[in-house]
Amino acid sequence: MQSIRILIVDDVENTREDIKRFLYFEEDMEVVGEASSGEDAIKIAGRVKPDVILMDINLPGMDGIAASEIISVEVPEAVIVMISIQGEQEYLKKAMAAGARDYLVKPFTSTDLAETIRRANAFSRKRHLRLVGEEERASRVEKVALPGKIITLFSTKGGVGKTTLACNLAIALAGETSKKVVLVDLDLQGGDAAVILNLTGVQTIADLVKEDLDRDIFLIDTFLAPHFSGINILCAPSSPEQAETITPEHVTQIINYLKLKYDYIIIDTAPSYSEFNLNVLEVADKILVMVAQDLPTLKHVRSTIEVLGALNYTDKIKLVLNQLRPDGISVKELESSLGLTMTVVIPTDDKTVLQSVNKGQPFVLSQKNSRVSECVIELAGKVSAENKAAKPPGRLAAINPIKKIFSLSR
Repeated sequence: MQSIRILIVDDVENTREDIKRFLYFEEDMEVVGEASSGEDAIKIAGRVKPDVILMDINLPGMDGIAASEIISVEVPEAVIVMISIQGEQEYLKKAMAAGARDYLVKPFTSTDLAETIRRANAFSRKRHLRLVGEEERASRVEKVALPGKIITLFSTKGGVGKTTLACNLAIALAGETSKKVVLVDLDLQGGDAAVILNLTGVQTIADLVKEDLDRDIFLIDTFLAPHFSGINILCAPSSPEQAETITPEHVTQIINYLKLKYDYIIIDTAPSYSEFNLNVLEVADKILVMVAQDLPTLKHVRSTIEVLGALNYTDKIKLVLNQLRPDGISVKELESSLGLTMTVVIPTDDKTVLQSVNKGQPFVLSQKNSRVSECVIELAGKVSAENKAAKPPGRLAAINPIKKIFSLSR
């Protein structure tokens, strides 16, 4: 096995010695250099080309964050792990923005250190892996005949089962159509798709946007988490503050690429009219609006229909009534109030759904014969049967639909 080549950067000699002692018995690791300042770290990194750099934040002169910014550009093959006695989120965000891959807070154990190094190095090697040449891969993407269909699930009210439906719908689509399906969790501050699908230790969209996608758009593939059902997932950030590193331009770039690689892109959204959501609603072929049988949700859905109508998206709307109950507002009354019919009505089955969520086993797989599964599969059939896109296929425009909404009131 090829050793992981490590550069240690810390102005305290005893700390460098402690780290070397921690790593002494790790057979797959080799310390190839030491530096006591940011300036020295830049020079040595350029010369020895390490796999992993352990970078202290607090250095004399040029600090670790400034040095990391330069090394990330000059030695992009090296992955940086920031080390500090400060564990505040502000330091974490600065470190990640500077190009650091991971963050260790002193004091740490030898196990913590070794696992972090291996995780960072594994990511780096995966990132730089090239199975085929760039030209061949680009040619392969260009041969895709039609762009994928974008199905966006939307609700401005939480607690309506949107994420659970998104996960199960994606799996049902893949199973019923044998097409390529990707699920994108764009609830950037609170996405739970990874939890529902029992995915742990996976890369997220926050990790992805730190890459230079302009230089290598194919890196997106390495950040998609595979699920045993056959779908792939781009997971939401693991912590809310990481959402700040993601821009609408990032989302535009990612979705444009996924449209070329997948037949269906299922997008779960946050419950708001954020710029991210408005951009996704703009490009969506179908918008599945979640409905429930209570007055607060009805108010939200009515408002959503009005906003989407003002944006000329009415023909994209598909109403999905989730958790039908005998004591709620009737389906007939809901349809009369909203002026639209339900595309599918999913019954209440708390036992099946809760068991599915708590075990991380989507019910369309674990309990396919349940009525709730049958309804989701029915929805998948209706979505896949509509082969005509809501508008001519094209790229996700780099526009700001927020302006369109505000212009309506003028």
